Amino acid sequence: MLGLLLLQVLASCLRLGHSEVVTSFMSCPQFFYSGLAPNNALNPKNATWICQRLSNSYHYATLYDRDRRIPVYSAYKYRPAEGKRPDVPWFLEPQLIGENNLKEMTSEMTLVYDHKFTLDQIKESQAILGDYTQLKGLDRGHLCPSGHMENILSKAATFTQTNIVPQDRILNNGKWNTYESDTMSEMSKGCKNTFVITGAVPGNTYVSSGRVNRPSHIWSAACCVVDKNPTRAWGAIAENDKNEVETITLGELEERLTELYNGTVTLFGTACPRQ
Repeated sequence: MLGLLLLQVLASCLRLGHSEVVTSFMSCPQFFYSGLAPNNALNPKNATWICQRLSNSYHYATLYDRDRRIPVYSAYKYRPAEGKRPDVPWFLEPQLIGENNLKEMTSEMTLVYDHKFTLDQIKESQAILGDYTQLKGLDRGHLCPSGHMENILSKAATFTQTNIVPQDRILNNGKWNTYESDTMSEMSKGCKNTFVITGAVPGNTYVSSGRVNRPSHIWSAACCVVDKNPTRAWGAIAENDKNEVETITLGELEERLTELYNGTVTLFGTACPRQ
């Protein structure tokens, strides 16, 4: 009975929920320590800032690359809770489809049959379901994983095409999964809040007939806050064709990203410890 009630609540909220596309993260600064997003070195030429919203609540924030059709990074608070991945459809973002008044994250079928968009209109600035259905050796890799969210609604909010990249299947199910599940849990012990930014470095190859970029690296940074003060921080990075994850300091991660992006990268301003 309880399970049925949760599903009914979720279904109701999915009809009401939406993501909000903005020109900055001013609507959802709470997912960044002290409201500080990464500096502009990570910004692509055709960027969109998304405050990922479901059931009138924000759950995380995403910087999205319209040209490469992948997220640059997603930022969130690490608040893992037990529970299975919710059985929800993959959502698309109608606010990436030119000018329209639609505010709700919704399915591809709804966009086509109810709102009369063509697939060509939808796929111009974002990945669609078909881009991920026939990939070989690659998974839909969450940047903000459902397992790091605190309830069924926030878990459901992670199932959007604007939060995933083509990730090596062995890495996704192997060492990266270990990092997300075990290392993050161990490293976050004693933290009142852990702020996380997880991203993907654009690669030189594309999938789905050149439509969607395959990242060269997956990375993540975390800042542990105790009594309102950042006490420690760490990072992780993995090449997107090897089942290996390096756990390093925040400073080392920023140095690696500075080389990969050819510009000085700072992820939490100067607030969180680099060593």
